[in-house]
Amino acid sequence: MTQEIKPIETEQNSNVNTKASNTVEIKAKDENVTDNVAAVELTDSAFSIVRHDNGIAHLVIDVIGESVNTLKAEFTEQVNAVLAEIKADKSITGIVLCSGKKGTFVAGADINMLDACQSRDEVVALSRQGQRIFSLLEQLPIPIVAAIDGACLGGGLELAMACHARVCSDNSKTALGLPEVQLGLLPGSGGTQRLPKLVGLQKALDMMLTGKQLRAKQALKSGLVDDVVPSSVLLSVAEDLVISLRERGKKTTQRKQTLMDKLLENNAAGRKVVYQQAQKTVLAKTQGNYPAPTKIIDCIRTGIESSAEKGYRVEAEHFADLVMSDESAQLRQLFFATTVMKKEQGVADVMPEEMSKAGVLGGGLMGGGIAFVTATKANMPVRVKDINHKGISQALKYSYQILNKKVKRRFILHSEMQKQLAMITGSVEYTGFKALDIVVEAVFEDLTLKQNMVTEVEQQGHDKTIFASNTSSLPIGQIAAKAKRPENVIGLHYFSPVDKMPLVEIIPHDKTSDQTISNTVAFAKKQGKTPIVVKDKAGFYVNRILAPYMNEAAILLLAGEPIDKIDKALVKFGFPVGPMQLLDEVGIDVGAKIGPILQAELGDRFAAPAAFDKLLSDGRLGKKAKKGFYQYEKPTFSKKLQNRLKGVNSGKKQVDETIYSLLRIQPTGSLSAAEISKRCTYMMLNEAARCVDEGIVRNARDGDIGAIFGIGFPPFLGGPLRYIDKVGAKSVVAQLSQWAEKHGERYAPCEALITMAENDAVYYPH
Repeated sequence: MTQEIKPIETEQNSNVNTKASNTVEIKAKDENVTDNVAAVELTDSAFSIVRHDNGIAHLVIDVIGESVNTLKAEFTEQVNAVLAEIKADKSITGIVLCSGKKGTFVAGADINMLDACQSRDEVVALSRQGQRIFSLLEQLPIPIVAAIDGACLGGGLELAMACHARVCSDNSKTALGLPEVQLGLLPGSGGTQRLPKLVGLQKALDMMLTGKQLRAKQALKSGLVDDVVPSSVLLSVAEDLVISLRERGKKTTQRKQTLMDKLLENNAAGRKVVYQQAQKTVLAKTQGNYPAPTKIIDCIRTGIESSAEKGYRVEAEHFADLVMSDESAQLRQLFFATTVMKKEQGVADVMPEEMSKAGVLGGGLMGGGIAFVTATKANMPVRVKDINHKGISQALKYSYQILNKKVKRRFILHSEMQKQLAMITGSVEYTGFKALDIVVEAVFEDLTLKQNMVTEVEQQGHDKTIFASNTSSLPIGQIAAKAKRPENVIGLHYFSPVDKMPLVEIIPHDKTSDQTISNTVAFAKKQGKTPIVVKDKAGFYVNRILAPYMNEAAILLLAGEPIDKIDKALVKFGFPVGPMQLLDEVGIDVGAKIGPILQAELGDRFAAPAAFDKLLSDGRLGKKAKKGFYQYEKPTFSKKLQNRLKGVNSGKKQVDETIYSLLRIQPTGSLSAAEISKRCTYMMLNEAARCVDEGIVRNARDGDIGAIFGIGFPPFLGGPLRYIDKVGAKSVVAQLSQWAEKHGERYAPCEALITMAENDAVYYPH
């Protein structure tokens, strides 16, 4: 639910020349269109009409002063005016709706206009206004075809669906989708009603409930667009389609249905099954924490089973409810925060230098992931160095497996996969390192080894080569202790799996130069990451706030709370996985290594339960060893049969019950799920408050982004610091103090929280 809605940056359309008299001469962008084009007098309107001698006019949307087109509330009058002009001009016999910006159509609606609404009624009116405008387009007596090149998302797709047909380019940037659910919203301008008619009920649900974006060929296959063509002929083909529609009386080709589609979608009983399954899937994934998916299902069902009129009305009302909800408010704040962060340098006023080549030391899981995002996201050639060829092969295999899946799913061509794989090379020597601008170290967590790596890179690289360590626990200052050029050494902490986790921690030590910080931040952004700059102290930020949370879960386990009960409680709270499963995924041995480092530097509140040493002695390292808190060996037929007789779902992860006898635990469980989740999360809140107070993170915003993108803190709660504001510092302090009296000093609220409680302070003043 936390994927970002990414606006695609594009250059202003070079075919638009502004004149001093405020007139704009808009030339046909398609070199195959040779009709004469009329100059059009414009004011500040984002919409303009370009008439052609063949009777087809181009309705061009070009939002002034913006790099991408977004729909705004104030466009209503502009659209009304331009539609009135079209209706009045009998020489116009068809319309092509297109963008005045190269490589992008409409990236969505301006989210700021939602925050400007003061009441639910205002939001309902805003939604109904959008529905009316798009209905006017749909009801035009002449055919209108959308010519889509680039991002066509949210309100942009709702606009395109209101047209009588759609043609899109095969541009790699072309993407069509309704990602509103990612902001806790639903399409509010008719999208819930029009999409099912175009792509069918099941595909529409899939797109809207996940925010999935379709590439050009996928959109064609689903029936969302009528044709896919090269950008160079897009307008010409769109005009031909207008002429065809004009001759056929605006009738478009009907979507082809499979036999299964007909069985499930063409009758009430079949559709009921689809709605029920969608609802079941949604609740399993969201745990009821996100209201938008359920409301999306209701909008679609109402439109299909009752009437379109009622469907539109319900859509507007549900849209308003969601806009006013706290969940959507937090998700929108998260979107705004990440948007601002994209514009920030690592150090204010220190512009990053251009970096063109990178290296990775170590071809393991992390090294392979870092090489992959460097080559495919940052589009930089990357050199992998390992002590043997097996490590290099592993790194190449990592990228091959991901890219090959994309080829099989037709996301990319085989030639594109080969091109991206060619960006990754490997060597057991330091050949080629002289040309590298940055080298990311991803070797074992051993201080001496990492110090040796620094020395070797300084010898093999150039004077400005950045050495970035992917350590998760060792202080960067210690790694740089023997460096000749310590100003080039920095921490760059990725999270596993690298290709999926959006966060990186940038950790400068006291001698790291400002230029190195800004360069490293820029490098991480090119890799598609969201970087936060954190202080060089044990655990940095993410692992430091995670450790007390994990320790508390372990303490609850030893007190007799069942493993699956603990995990279910935290998943219900909003985390993607529970703490015990997370420890299995990360590696129980990894947690065991980090714990003593945190305890030595930060105190006994980080002490892990001594009983957990028994897990390591028993070879329980987690998923990688196929032995941890959960079972990883495939169950035998007899075991499956036993599970079925017990009513246990064999498809779900099963707890390894032998762990209870190993730890000498009687798993009875006396606490409620709410108490379990509160105990664990409040430990995280307390540590997050300490980190802000100590300047481990630069501000509360970075602390919240780090927790959400790094460890999956529930996005709908806005992050641990926003959650403290919501609950109230006084309430948090009172609860922690109560536990401290009952269970021990580790619960004692930090001074920062106590001061906030005394002063009624918050992290985010309104």
